[in-house]
Amino acid sequence: MNGRSFEIAVLPGDYIGPEIMRAGLAVLAAVSKNKNFDYKIKELPFGGAAIDKDGDPLSVNTLKECQDNDAILLAAIGGPKWDQASKRPEAGLLEIRKALNLFANIRLTAISPAMQKYSPLKQIKKIDFLIVRELTSGIYFGKPREESEQAALDTMRYSATEIRRIVKIAFQTAAKRNHHVTLVDKANVLATSKLWRRIANQVAKEFPEISFDSCYVDAAAMKIISTPEKFDVIVTENLFGDILSDEAAQITGSLGTIPSISRGDHGPALYEPIHGSAPDIAGKGIANPLSMINSVAMMLDHSFNRKDLANRITDSVNKTIEDGTTTPDLGGNSKTTVVTNAIIKRIEEN
Repeated sequence: MNGRSFEIAVLPGDYIGPEIMRAGLAVLAAVSKNKNFDYKIKELPFGGAAIDKDGDPLSVNTLKECQDNDAILLAAIGGPKWDQASKRPEAGLLEIRKALNLFANIRLTAISPAMQKYSPLKQIKKIDFLIVRELTSGIYFGKPREESEQAALDTMRYSATEIRRIVKIAFQTAAKRNHHVTLVDKANVLATSKLWRRIANQVAKEFPEISFDSCYVDAAAMKIISTPEKFDVIVTENLFGDILSDEAAQITGSLGTIPSISRGDHGPALYEPIHGSAPDIAGKGIANPLSMINSVAMMLDHSFNRKDLANRITDSVNKTIEDGTTTPDLGGNSKTTVVTNAIIKRIEEN
């Protein structure tokens, strides 16, 4: 994909969002310099900032720009300022996922030697796996949905098409990693899980070079803590993925370092930190920029096939952590800009 200029939609969002986005873009500029990677950015209002400007968290113009770009970088949205708004900032994220058909969320759980001391699982030395979560169907979206004083009803529904497309993404992702996929379900109880298992076994036959197994969700929750090194790519439905990905995030020791991708079969993917907008520290200059910077690395790898540039970023991030140049949430006393500049210095030295 080299040799052309790429277009990146940039959504700084709210509270600490613009602060960490500046850090991410500064690192992108540094790692791209003289490396045959040309790009243009288009900064757009989104979330609460868009409500203030346009009266809607996702304007028609912002959506069109996102659709027309090669990738989307999002920092963080939401906060108490818009709690009483008729349409909250988070609604914009649901809308953009739907409009761009971003049905797969991919979260990395990895602990580098630099981050080992922050993990509650200090005895486990090798943790590096992905959770591929179905994002646009399942019990969160199923109908009918009813609630009364004495009873309530939620509906979990999946089609074979919805399952097949995300399971394929899991296998395609594993092909670039350690060639192993684990389906997490509850096929001993749930009809939807039985369908997931049947479809996943069919897809597995299309990828004979990838090893495949399945695991009940309760067992998976235990194994993520007891033997996380045995996982490579986990694929699962929306509710299970929501819970397991947050559990997995905790074993890294900090939400402030973890990136994520939301993607579909075609079109731009959306890259963002997994943490929120942190209104309590906005404007203080102490926001941890690492999750945003790692999201930039993920974008370079997955959307632009520049693993070389992605590795330069992650190596520089890890060395900066090892040096002790960290924000207060990681036990340091460095400002956002100090951490960012230290990473950029490492990149320039490599």
